[in-house]
Amino acid sequence: MLRLILKRLALGVLTLFAVSVLIFVCTQILPGDVASAVLGNQATPESLAAFRKELGLDAPAYQRFFSWLWGAVRGDLGVAMTNKRVIIDELMPRLYNTLFLAGYAALIAIPLSVGLGILAAINEGKVIDRASNVLTLITISIPEFFMAYLLIILFVVNLNWFPSLATVVPGISFGMRVYITTLPAIALTLLVAAHMLRMTRSSVLAVMSSSYVEMAFLKGATRSRVILRHALPNAAAPIMTVVALNIAYLVVGVVVVEAVFAYPGIGQLMVDGVAKRDVPVIQACGLVFATVFVLLNTLVDVLVILVNPRLRHWR
Repeated sequence: MLRLILKRLALGVLTLFAVSVLIFVCTQILPGDVASAVLGNQATPESLAAFRKELGLDAPAYQRFFSWLWGAVRGDLGVAMTNKRVIIDELMPRLYNTLFLAGYAALIAIPLSVGLGILAAINEGKVIDRASNVLTLITISIPEFFMAYLLIILFVVNLNWFPSLATVVPGISFGMRVYITTLPAIALTLLVAAHMLRMTRSSVLAVMSSSYVEMAFLKGATRSRVILRHALPNAAAPIMTVVALNIAYLVVGVVVVEAVFAYPGIGQLMVDGVAKRDVPVIQACGLVFATVFVLLNTLVDVLVILVNPRLRHWR
């Protein structure tokens, strides 16, 4: 088991390195030039060359990559090109905001989707099962930005229950933060709950065809008892996997939702960095997103190994 866990951890580190290479390459091929974006169209070629040298853009690409990667490993993400601020100082409050929003959405989405998935499996083929299938198909088909605007029209314009902009400031109370972030949290919940609901239902129903489940039915156990006592524990591994993937998506996929609600998270910071061609900011945000995604997937791999005894032995 220890060997499997170490293998998953090593694979996670290798994946993160590959993603860091991809992030660096993608930022290098972005259209436009940060020096021109900062100095403007009236800048002379001499001033542009001097500014590029000051930013280190005249160094070879491989040298800049390893310098950036080594700094990131040590917790130094560099300085923003546009405002000269230390990126890590600007990133940490926004990381807290993004994690708060993702955690808030996860607290709503996980029990709701898993509970409805189990309920749909218990009532397979009945009205509640068909209704859940229709609702999941609808929510999966709607793009996230369109879902966010629909929620704004309903809860802001028509009902006036929530603010249209999720603007949080340092020192805001916990209750006010929860109130302000409720609408974007609902938008994220609708995006990920459908996937978790469908996977929970499918996993439980797949286990229902097992021999020990049939034996439980022969002993006279009710369908709900068989699902809760026998099928659900054995279907936990795929459910945990899809829950972890969707939690990772809550963190990584908040870019559009944060942009719609003007929420001061990492996604909004990344959008601003792209607009200003601020490459170090884009790289830092991308690396944070990748790290969170890889860490959550590695964690769920380890948890699945611990939960499922069949994965602890080599075949």
